[in-house]
Parts: sequence; structure tokens; C-alpha cells
Amino acid sequence: MPRHAPKALDPRAKLRYLRAVEACLSPRDRAIALLPLFAGTRIAEISALDVADVRLSARKGEVHLVGKGEKSRSVPVHPKLREAMAAWLDQRTSRPGADSAALFTSGRGTRMTTDALADVIDRITAAADLDDEVTSHRLRHTFGTELTRSGVDIVTVAELMGHASLETTRLYTRPSAEDMQRAVDLLTADD
Repeated sequence: MPRHAPKALDPRAKLRYLRAVEACLSPRDRAIALLPLFAGTRIAEISALDVADVRLSARKGEVHLVGKGEKSRSVPVHPKLREAMAAWLDQRTSRPGADSAALFTSGRGTRMTTDALADVIDRITAAADLDDEVTSHRLRHTFGTELTRSGVDIVTVAELMGHASLETTRLYTRPSAEDMQRAVDLLTADD
């Protein structure tokens, strides 16, 4: 078992990322960039999304995901993600691939690959001036870490993340390297 929690964005890095997402002109790219952060999606789950997997109303929403081992889950949509998804769905009808089942299509109208989706996140990460280690998976770790540290019970976090085992989710309760350093920094010394 790893000694530390999975790496997640710290609050300042998350804010920079969110500002870069807001500055992005593409509704499609904004929706892609927010899915791992606000729905805990894996990049393959984003690629596999169909239009029918997204249900939005004026104030709520839900995304149906199929993850590892064909395990299915539905995740409620955060308000920021709902806004981005609604904007993309509005624009999607006039784009190549509008008749495709795929939620996210390329400029050629084909389903976006995981590499193409990673490129979108990489561009936004670069615009936020964040390091190369910020990937969709780190954004997913941020989702899990933030939920766990906000006091959400581990079973709920496991369901939201699509974990088959609570042991996987339990990793998010472990201290990060930064937590360990902050703890040691609290020690006083007689000078």
C-alpha cells in the first residue's frame, strides 16, 4: 500500500486551473476539462461518453459512466460542470459529427480518442502555467481527495469514483507528502 495519498492539486493550483478553463473559448474543451475534476471521470470514460449518457435539467444533472470492468455508475453533475456541458450540447448540434452518438467529437466529426482528450487538458494546464504532471488522472485524484477531506464517507466516494474496492478509495484518506511536511513544520524548537 502506498504511504501517501494520490497526488492532487492544491487549492491554488486548482483555482489557476479553473481560471484557465473559464478563459478557454471552446465549450467542448471546457466540458472535457471539468469532467475529471467535478465528476471524477477517467479519460477513457470521457472518450466513451455518448450524448444519451448526459441528462441535464435547469438546475441538476447526471452523467452515466461505464468504467473499468464495464462497471456502470451515475454521477450527479456539479453546477460548474452542468453549465459547461449545457454550453457544449448547445454548440454540438452545429458541429461536424452532430449526428454521432459520441458526446465529444473532433473537428472531423469522429469520437475523440483518449490522446485527443489528454491534449485538451494539456493545453489548459499549460495556459494555467501548471506543471506537466497535471493530467486528467491527477484531476480525478483531486476529486477523490477533496471529497474525502470534506468528510464525505468512503463508501459514497468509492461509488462516485467507480472503485470496485474500498481499499482503493481508502488511499485518499492517507496523508499527502505535503500534509506530512506541514505536520513536522508545526514542531517548535527552543532557540
